[in-house]
Amino acid sequence: MTAPRTLHLNAFLMNAGHHDAAWRHPGSSPERVTDLRYFQELARTAERGRLDSIFFADGLALWGKARYNALGGFEPLTLLSAIAAVTEHIGLIATVSTTFNEPFHLARKFASLDHISNGRAGWNIVTSGTVDEARNFGQDEHLEHGLRYERAREFLEVATKLWDSWEDDAIVLDKERGIYADTDKLHPAAHRGTYFGVAGPLNVPRSPQGHPLLVQAGSSEDGKEFAARYAEAVFTAQQTLADGQTFYKDLKSRLAKYGRSESDLLVLPGIAPVIGSTEAEAKALEQQLTDLQVPEYGLAQLSGMLGTDLTGLPLDGPLPELPEERDINGNKSRFTLVAELARRDGLSLRELIARLGAGRGHRVFAGTPEQIADQLEQWFTQGAADGFNIMAPVLPTGLTDFVDHVVPILQRRGLFRTEYTGATLRENYGLARPANRYARAAS
Repeated sequence: MTAPRTLHLNAFLMNAGHHDAAWRHPGSSPERVTDLRYFQELARTAERGRLDSIFFADGLALWGKARYNALGGFEPLTLLSAIAAVTEHIGLIATVSTTFNEPFHLARKFASLDHISNGRAGWNIVTSGTVDEARNFGQDEHLEHGLRYERAREFLEVATKLWDSWEDDAIVLDKERGIYADTDKLHPAAHRGTYFGVAGPLNVPRSPQGHPLLVQAGSSEDGKEFAARYAEAVFTAQQTLADGQTFYKDLKSRLAKYGRSESDLLVLPGIAPVIGSTEAEAKALEQQLTDLQVPEYGLAQLSGMLGTDLTGLPLDGPLPELPEERDINGNKSRFTLVAELARRDGLSLRELIARLGAGRGHRVFAGTPEQIADQLEQWFTQGAADGFNIMAPVLPTGLTDFVDHVVPILQRRGLFRTEYTGATLRENYGLARPANRYARAAS
């Protein structure tokens, strides 16, 4: 008999919380965004709830207007290495760009984190989406969207060669003969491609998971094809159950042509749960956060999402005419989601800023723990999700409320684990450890 399907939960941690006014709320701790102990406490809270993983987004420029939000903070691989020392089970997922890094450098860092954490590392693969990032790396303009994905595909091919460059049994440790490693089981990457030339092998032995868990977050056509070929989990944003079902079916249908099965890729939509002991209390918290928003900040964020300068436009007026998605060189899927949300619901700029405040395009739901559990169960059982990327609007209180009040309901319904069963992030996600390509060739 096969075990019943259970959902997967990842905690997406962001400074004071995901709402752009979270730092102003009394339940937040914006003064601690560079306090290691704060993030260690958040990670232990997620681990207490038996969540699969924690995740940090990252960019290579200062996002948004620091005048109006608690922005800036730690580089995620550094932070997750420190979190690994005080946790035992929770997965540790970091965002790193393929556009402004080199494969050897990245492969070494993730192999190190996987060893440090005993097999809990995950890489959220991004191509970067803003000209501000490009200008921090000597470029006046950002690489074109399609070229960024071409580079990302080659980058990942090189990284996986490097992770495989030590076979699992390459270390001999024969003190009598003075042999540390069997050099026949160390392999050069010997890569020479369009974007990269890498000799290898890696200077870190193969790690507990073989490769870190590979996560992807783009929902454009390029992004979905990349995910179908490489990703093992996808963080995505849909506003409605129907949209979630359409995305889920579309992405899963692309796997077969790459020799993969539907169980090889987990789809984890983002949701920002606003939790109250009653629905009225949850709605009041949602309104309180909206009332704390700084319109100038929201307008700047919206301008970035839409690739259109909205400065000076009346907040109670509609969106101006926008470019076509094909003309956007940033995050194409988020552009389309936000534009369609505004058009579908007839939102003014002020209303759109309020709707995006907690989730930046991800679904926001305000309700009781039972109502939130109902929503998660519906999407999970009706073909829209394998689990969820939980985006607490305010930290630390939102994560604590989710762990203490929503998780137990999911556990009682048999939808979520009561104990960790795997030793690595891959095992807790129900994903296989990748075989070493060179060991297969030798056999």
